[in-house]
Amino acid sequence: MAVSAGPLSQPRALSQPRALPPAADLDLAHDILRELVDINTTHEHGSTAAAQVIQQQLVAAGFTASDVVLIAPADKPTKGNVVVRYRAKAHGGRNSPAPVLFLGHLDVVEARGEDWSTDPFQLTEKEGWFYGRGTLDMKDGDAALLETLIRLKREHYVPARDIIVAFTADEEAGGDANGPAFLLKEHRDLIDAGVAVNLDGGGGALKNGERQFFEIGTSEKVYVTFTLETTSPGGHGSLPGPDNAIYRLADGLGRLEKLKFPVVTTATTRASFEKFAALESGASHDDRLAVAKSPPDLDAAERLSQTVRLNAQLRTTCVATLISGGHAENALPQRAKATVQCRMMPGDTAENVQSVLTSTLDNPKISVTLDAAPILSPESPPTREIMDKAGKIVHSMWPGVPLIPTMASGFSDGRQTRTAGIPTYDLSGLWADVDDNRAHGRDERVGVREFDESVEYTYRLMKAFAAR
Repeated sequence: MAVSAGPLSQPRALSQPRALPPAADLDLAHDILRELVDINTTHEHGSTAAAQVIQQQLVAAGFTASDVVLIAPADKPTKGNVVVRYRAKAHGGRNSPAPVLFLGHLDVVEARGEDWSTDPFQLTEKEGWFYGRGTLDMKDGDAALLETLIRLKREHYVPARDIIVAFTADEEAGGDANGPAFLLKEHRDLIDAGVAVNLDGGGGALKNGERQFFEIGTSEKVYVTFTLETTSPGGHGSLPGPDNAIYRLADGLGRLEKLKFPVVTTATTRASFEKFAALESGASHDDRLAVAKSPPDLDAAERLSQTVRLNAQLRTTCVATLISGGHAENALPQRAKATVQCRMMPGDTAENVQSVLTSTLDNPKISVTLDAAPILSPESPPTREIMDKAGKIVHSMWPGVPLIPTMASGFSDGRQTRTAGIPTYDLSGLWADVDDNRAHGRDERVGVREFDESVEYTYRLMKAFAAR
């Protein structure tokens, strides 16, 4: 799951949703969520069992078997993906609009039962909440997508363009060898589309139970990892000398800690700071407006950078995450190394980041090695057409909610489709508390009311994007 721009300083009271799905559809959505959560889809167990359940439900709902494809890499049979195509009415020749693709991943991170107050792999409803691994990231979205497909089929809905929904594997494992990456490389015809909607990002922000704003994700930072390594002759621990690999690396990491990359803004972050400014007051309002200008006010950016989440919106960041060194308690170290993970702004490059790291370390005896080439994720422009379309759907549910385009500091499967040239927008319909996000954590949960709203929102979203 991607990490968003973060909360405002003050909550806003906004209106309640105008409609929920019919009772039968809510019951079906609850049943689907329960079945999916009850299937352990961690990395060890894989997603094929969940994919098979989805395949069976879709065929039972009237989709032809040829339009519901369960597929996995040959060397990962337990990591199945299922792709469904809801076919449009016939169009002729070049006037046929390109399909719309919806993304949802089936895998979840591990959960230790002894750490939870409920069984993490059994959906538990308690005091207005659904508890269970994946209820927030992101079997809630999978259930909403599946229920919407079944509902539309039952209503004999005929879209103007093909709807493709990909329920995918291995997003939590990085998604480099499966999920959309695998499908785009080996079976692009299954998911090729003109635009993609990712339910693993965006959505509504709650604070103290009140609605603040609704995020429309249009971009994300790209991660790239480097290994820093240095060596020294070593020797007996009783004879320390000036050439010590651990001290040399530590000295370099101290310089790295103080590194600040230049301030960079994009169409998304400029729009985001401008929209957030309208919801703030005082110095925060003024600084956000100043940073939204092109070029940005660097003094204002420096003040905003004191907040960790805002700093991540303003520049590429690098941080040491792992360190090791030495080989024996009574011996001088012969080697020391550290892992440094960087999150690049759209448009930045691994070559530039590596050059900055090397310059900052300022020691030719510390090597800087790129672990793997990054998967670049170009920005999907927050165009008026997209913002208006998304806004109409959101406001049909939650009138008056401020809409804010955002760049995620984390990553999702959306980077795969963006890299493949498919504009991708993060448009989850879920509202979550900015101070109680339990995705990947203990006692993961989603509000029952919030889940119900997201089911209706997903239904409206799919119909809107399937229109010509």
